Amino acid sequence: MTIRSLIDEYRWRGMLADATEGAEAALSGEAQSVYAGFDPTASSLHVGSLVPIMGLVHAQRAGHTPIALVGGGTGIIGDPSGKSDERVLLGRDVAREYTECIRRQLEAFLDFGVAANPARIVDNFEWLGKTGVLEFLRDVGKHFPVGAMLGKESIRRRLDGETGISFTEFAYLLLQSYDFYRLFQDHGCRVQAGGRDQWGNITAGVELIRRITGERAYGVVFPLLMTATGAKFGKTEAGTVWLDPERTSPYRFFQYWLNTADADAGPYLRLFTLLGQEQIQDLEAAARGRPHLRPMQRVLAEEITRSVHGETEAARARKASEALFGGDLRGLRPGEIEDIFADVPSSSLVAEQLAGAGVVLPVLVADVALAPSRAAARRAIEQGGLYLNGERITAVGFRVRSEHVLHGRFVVLRRGKKSYHLVRVEN
Repeated sequence: MTIRSLIDEYRWRGMLADATEGAEAALSGEAQSVYAGFDPTASSLHVGSLVPIMGLVHAQRAGHTPIALVGGGTGIIGDPSGKSDERVLLGRDVAREYTECIRRQLEAFLDFGVAANPARIVDNFEWLGKTGVLEFLRDVGKHFPVGAMLGKESIRRRLDGETGISFTEFAYLLLQSYDFYRLFQDHGCRVQAGGRDQWGNITAGVELIRRITGERAYGVVFPLLMTATGAKFGKTEAGTVWLDPERTSPYRFFQYWLNTADADAGPYLRLFTLLGQEQIQDLEAAARGRPHLRPMQRVLAEEITRSVHGETEAARARKASEALFGGDLRGLRPGEIEDIFADVPSSSLVAEQLAGAGVVLPVLVADVALAPSRAAARRAIEQGGLYLNGERITAVGFRVRSEHVLHGRFVVLRRGKKSYHLVRVEN
């Protein structure tokens, strides 16, 4: 990729929602510094953050210098854009902790040392924490007509809502604009990128730079995603899909992408992976020919899980996913077994019941109601349709003993192709 192709790259990937006048020309000439901001309002970024992250990834691949601005200062206040209620204000110590977590996550995507155009991470607390209120009002506030601020969509929506907006969040626009100005001054950054809901903040920063310096700056915004069904992107019944493996396990993360609707799979491959046009078109053709194999979703899940969690965890997540459809359960970790079978019927069994001779399998299967009777369980075995920990059992008199308990905690039973039961063994 050359510098001249970045905006075209955004376009074909469906990443370009809008841009200020002159942005395309600026990004097609000499190398620029391009920044996107990430406020540390939680200990982890979520999958919605992948859009601006990938925007920076493509900028770096195009020869530009990406700057990830972590809002250690603005994160204490919170951005009102896209929010209907006031954020809970963070303490400085919490914001600092969250900032470090986000730094580590960004390092999985951007090259901060080896590339000819290494990425940078900057914390806006470096200047916001040192700027006095009188100085800020004198040097920055005077450039913001209140009427223009009231016309910004993010502010107008809050004013029209039930909760209104506090002066704290009302001033966020000034702070983000000042961030752009400081990055312009300190790092020569002329381009800010962000979600479509950041348009007002970005254009305000462009205008502040013009008013103070007389120089031009530019903005590029990415689309705000909804699924093909109209649901909010990145949300599941269990809640937000996080990049932190402690908050969303690699298996659950993998499953989120694997469950992508067919209509969303192609767009997501463009947005969230580095696959080229021909590769994606080949996958789309394969999906049309054999949609039941879900080739786009499988590649999507593996590519994104590998980017976020690394090769090893992506392989484990794939193996865990296959286990749900009859794959080998050996080698899975306890947490993975919990994740995989979290939504199947389960029951408890005292470990002593499996000691010694153990329990005859048809008895156990009937007791946990995986089969309506012991006779039905025996027939399932005779017909080759009963499995213990992923292995087909062929002996009607087979006994489940302590040695069959996975990690000393689980026995997984399956009848037919899809009927599972998780037995939790308690000491």
